[in-house]
Amino acid sequence: MGGCAGSQRRLSDSEGEETDPAPRPPLQDRQGAHWKNAVGFWLLGLCNNFSYVVMLSAAHDILSHQRAPGNQSHVDPDPTPTPHNSSSRFDCNSVSTAAVLLADILPTLIIKLLAPLGLHLLPYSPRVLTSGICAAGSFILVAFSHSVGTSLCGVVLASISSGLGEVTFLSLTSFYPRAVISWWSSGTGGAGLLGALSYLGLTQAGLSPQHTLLSMLGIPALMLASYFLLLTSPGSQDLGGEEEAEIAAQQPLINSQATELKPGSSSHLSLRERWTVFKGLLHYIVPLVLVYFAEYFINQGLFELLFFRNTFLSHAQQYRWYQMLYQAGVFASRSSLRCCHIRHTWALALLQCLNLAFLLADVWLSFLPSIYLVFVIILYEGLLGGAAYVNTFHNIALETSDEHREFAMATACISDTLGISLSGLLALPLHDFLCRLS
Repeated sequence: MGGCAGSQRRLSDSEGEETDPAPRPPLQDRQGAHWKNAVGFWLLGLCNNFSYVVMLSAAHDILSHQRAPGNQSHVDPDPTPTPHNSSSRFDCNSVSTAAVLLADILPTLIIKLLAPLGLHLLPYSPRVLTSGICAAGSFILVAFSHSVGTSLCGVVLASISSGLGEVTFLSLTSFYPRAVISWWSSGTGGAGLLGALSYLGLTQAGLSPQHTLLSMLGIPALMLASYFLLLTSPGSQDLGGEEEAEIAAQQPLINSQATELKPGSSSHLSLRERWTVFKGLLHYIVPLVLVYFAEYFINQGLFELLFFRNTFLSHAQQYRWYQMLYQAGVFASRSSLRCCHIRHTWALALLQCLNLAFLLADVWLSFLPSIYLVFVIILYEGLLGGAAYVNTFHNIALETSDEHREFAMATACISDTLGISLSGLLALPLHDFLCRLS
């Protein structure tokens, strides 16, 4: 009603009649829509990656069936925990945490491989609903799991949710001002920090892993509310008429035709055009693949092996702290685009590979004297990874044409997933090799 009244007031003014001495400036409506979309995309980034991060933070517990101290509530009702290799200096689980990584990333990889072939052309609302349902299902399934296999099925649901959501929301940014990419990236970084920190904090406080996971069921509901109730109609960004833009800017997606919005430009691209766009993205895709390969090889291949016996933290607690510090670095750098714009992302890839080489050497030779030095390195690792992500997508948004941008976003988001998948495949045999050797 406010938008319609504003339109009538402006019409009267154009005819020389003053009906309102202080009409609301259209700029306020545009600013209101801007902040709605900014907060909406931040929350979507947060909610989309939350279950994925929590599953990685819980990886050690999933594989070792550990209970939180002072709490006998179970994740797995089997009273006998999976045995560790107590003779190993690494205190190895029988299965590497890379197994959880693979369950958490391979479904995402499949979804992202299908995206450029047409998955991104499906209506947005069904994809968002599916993503939310899968996220909720992952928490429930892992919480009530009776075996590692069932838990990994729950992790797969989290992966489907995260992968489908990332393709969907990154494609959706092409209908909004480029600034929303920064907010989305910051939200995904916030998911890492809040997801890892909440799992660490709740289990440290004595809550069982089961109850910790169940307490997070509000996150999928928040994602659906952010999409359907908070984002304004994408049409408000392009409409030529000020009146129509003002009206659309006040309408949430659930009340607009955007709930069934399909891309208009990408659907008409030929295979030749798509291949040309893909080749043009390779100078951004390859460095991002390398960054994520190196950092997730560290996270799921080396974190469990960077074990310090003479500290007040147990092995499981050390692993959770590593995850939390990594995610803190990611959050800081994914939120830094307004302060620092990096064009040459290959430099970040080189630094991350050096990080991997250094920590791999420490796992082999054990020359670092303190866990606190590892904490600093892991925080730095997260800073590199987050900076590579946000700058890659920002650069792509700046350099691609309007008709190619949606396809480019959906295609480039395969980079991090491909790097993570390769790291998981190599981390599994490395874990077995080092644990047998020690």
